[in-house]
Amino acid sequence: MSAVHPVELGSFVVGGGAPLLLIAGPCVVESEDLALEVARCVKAIADRVGVAYLFKASYDKANRTSIRSFRGPGLREGLRVLARVKDEVGVPILTDIHEPSHADEAAEVADVLQIPAFLCRQTDLIVAAAKTGRAVNIKKGQFLAPRDVRHAIDKVVSTGNTRVLVTERGTCFGYNNLVVDMRGLPMLRELGYPVIFDVTHSLQLPGGGQDRTAGLAQYIEPLASAGVAAGVDGVFLEVHPEPSRAMSDAENALRLDALERLLRRLTRIDAIVKEFDAPAHERAGR
Repeated sequence: MSAVHPVELGSFVVGGGAPLLLIAGPCVVESEDLALEVARCVKAIADRVGVAYLFKASYDKANRTSIRSFRGPGLREGLRVLARVKDEVGVPILTDIHEPSHADEAAEVADVLQIPAFLCRQTDLIVAAAKTGRAVNIKKGQFLAPRDVRHAIDKVVSTGNTRVLVTERGTCFGYNNLVVDMRGLPMLRELGYPVIFDVTHSLQLPGGGQDRTAGLAQYIEPLASAGVAAGVDGVFLEVHPEPSRAMSDAENALRLDALERLLRRLTRIDAIVKEFDAPAHERAGR
């Protein structure tokens, strides 16, 4: 397995042989109460299982299928909610930005600024995120080959910021469908930075619900298991207490009460992968 440049995120490290990272939360900030509920529940699960946890939610979903779809509370209110989650629950925050002008303000709250997949070639957006000094999570566009992500990484690193994560979220496969090529995960790791597997977005059926995105949440467990077995550094899961009522990505979100079982499965797989990837002298001592 290719060595990667570890990235420090507060009290924990991603990559470089560190335990699996969990990035999880509702797709969008639906309400203050829901964000706090999910963050507290997921943190308790992550603590029991023994994994590092990064809370994720968007203050604005600027790429919804329909003009009528809920986008979120917006920059100021969304960041206020995320700041409260960070302070009261004690978890680092990841959120996505869609405009360069949002980078500095979002960086006051978020520990990781995410570049959406559809915007992963937008130089000004990537550079603005990188210049904040925050870690930058680049989502691989559905239209990109894995190795092409090196150009987006170079844009971040050109600012002197080497705190980069790269996220796989599926590749276009005909109309309204995505597929994950498992070869792409080690290819991304060969670029030298931690790789996150966005399992739930990889199960979207973009636009497949007429005026919304449909999804295949029933395949979360096998897809996540395969990705962790391929050696990723973290998993990204959108979770919700009642996915059918979620205001974004309802059909590909994981039920909150199913998270702990899945996470225990994934950490066991991750431990096996790391055992076999360890140098021979380390394996001999176990």
